[in-house]
Amino acid sequence: MKPSHSRRSVRGLAVVAALFASVSLAGCGVNVIPTKEEAAKARWADVQNYYQRRADLIPNLVATVQGYAKQERGVLDEVTQARASATHVSVDASTITDPAKFQAYQQAQDKLSGVLGRFTAIQERYPDLKSNGNFLALQSQLEGSENRIAVARRDYNEAVQDYNTTLHTFPGVLWASTIYKAEKPMLPFAAAADAQSAPKVNFDIAPPAGSTQTTNTTTSTSTTKS
Repeated sequence: MKPSHSRRSVRGLAVVAALFASVSLAGCGVNVIPTKEEAAKARWADVQNYYQRRADLIPNLVATVQGYAKQERGVLDEVTQARASATHVSVDASTITDPAKFQAYQQAQDKLSGVLGRFTAIQERYPDLKSNGNFLALQSQLEGSENRIAVARRDYNEAVQDYNTTLHTFPGVLWASTIYKAEKPMLPFAAAADAQSAPKVNFDIAPPAGSTQTTNTTTSTSTTKS
């Protein structure tokens, strides 16, 4: 009976020691790295979600414009091709730690943003398109998506900076070099020259070709002396 009691006591002490060790490790920040990693991954998921939302809007927007501006075929094709390239880039959880994959993803999305900026300017040449309710609704959703993308990218970059800093500063660097040796720094989005701002819409419609434009003219009367 005594040996059995002794074994139970040893097991009990082992459990207490394990709990104490867990609490001590938690207090030393052992959970900080995985916590910040998950936060950054959540922000990455937001970025992907908003890019996908934008991509889903484009086919309907292109189809609507085609009905009014068939002669803009070059721009429409460019938008369609840029969307195809952006959606065909394979992304997963490993993308944010793989420089080549991440660069390919960002370049494809930034190219689509740039093309969309030129695409929205089409409406200025087609007043009938400008007054189309479906087009206005789709364009409003597109602009909303662009704004959400900009915010999501900013939030993701902040989460990545927080995570990467933890990996390289004390005490996180101790855990990163021992328990979390397999963890890699994440990659932030780099600012693009013309892809970070949402497309701007000019609501001043240019008059269609051949239309009569009312202008204020000043007539000079020349007086002749007799």
